[in-house]
Amino acid sequence: MAMNGTITTWFEDKGFGFIKDENGDNRYFHVIKVANPDLIKKNAAVTFEPTTNNKGLSAYAVKVIPESKYIYIAGERIKLTSIKSYVVFSEEVPADAGINKENTVLSVGALMNSIRPKSDIKPGDMRSLKKLAITTLHGTTLVFSEDEIDIDETVKLIK
Repeated sequence: MAMNGTITTWFEDKGFGFIKDENGDNRYFHVIKVANPDLIKKNAAVTFEPTTNNKGLSAYAVKVIPESKYIYIAGERIKLTSIKSYVVFSEEVPADAGINKENTVLSVGALMNSIRPKSDIKPGDMRSLKKLAITTLHGTTLVFSEDEIDIDETVKLIK
């Protein structure tokens, strides 16, 4: 039966530490029993399987719970751990398609486009618009265009 706990002590040089479990008891754990040892740090939340060894209470199958990180994309708050996949693609859109100014954090490129004299755009001209689609574990897909966000920077955050 898995339990939750918090790492209270961690001796990195010795490779072991202690977890305070749900009952307030201290449990010994060793780094080899941790699924994601690179995340071990004092006060990190963990889940584990309780057991006992010859020294008393201990824990195995320890998983450190990553701190949830949120990223904000064009005003949407997205939890990094809830992103299942993402894809960057290009879509042809009418060159004179207006940019929705209200919910857009205008990128420099978009600003330049809106300053550019409109006369060089013929009705029916197309431009290639880079888009980022993010699918969450809940099955929601959010699509952002480079008119709204800096796609390369956003992808770096997601990776």
